[in-house]
Amino acid sequence: MKEALIIFVRNPILSTVKTRLAATIGNEKTLLVYKHLLQHTKNITQQVPSTKFVFYADYLNEDDVWNGYEKRLQTGNNLGERMKNAFEELFNLGFDKVCIIGSDCYELTSPVITEAYENLQTCKTVIGPANDGGYYLLGMQHPFKDLFSNIEWSTANVFIETVNKINTQSLTCHLLTYLNDIDEEKDLRQSSIAYLLDK
Repeated sequence: MKEALIIFVRNPILSTVKTRLAATIGNEKTLLVYKHLLQHTKNITQQVPSTKFVFYADYLNEDDVWNGYEKRLQTGNNLGERMKNAFEELFNLGFDKVCIIGSDCYELTSPVITEAYENLQTCKTVIGPANDGGYYLLGMQHPFKDLFSNIEWSTANVFIETVNKINTQSLTCHLLTYLNDIDEEKDLRQSSIAYLLDK
């Protein structure tokens, strides 16, 4: 089976990334943290044997940490539309197992991503819940478009609303382990990269 990994990223531009984190630690330190998260995501995904696609939020960067990966631009009016469009694009290219991750989860590892693909052999969907109420990974065997509609994005309801949609459609689902995203200063202070606050 053909496997694809979508990696959603923002371009690392001062004052535009992780605004909730920047509100308390400042824009320059936030950019440092975000670049660290990008590098971590590159490191763990390199070990995953799937075709990897980086979808940029703002513009294609032809020379950055993601050199060697397929590069695309996100399209859509909100996060749900952008993810739905990315999934549809890759399924249209002939992939049959597609997962999406962001670059906010420093606890995410290669084995967790591999577990997602392994379970897509028998389950229609797989989801990795984040402790803030969102999710850090979503995988599908087919482009189930309804999973991206009428969701309160960037709230603590994203995971449960998505799972409710999965259940409503009677889709089989494998639940990955709960992990922490880094969105605010408290998340950073509780993480293994808290030392970046002293940089």
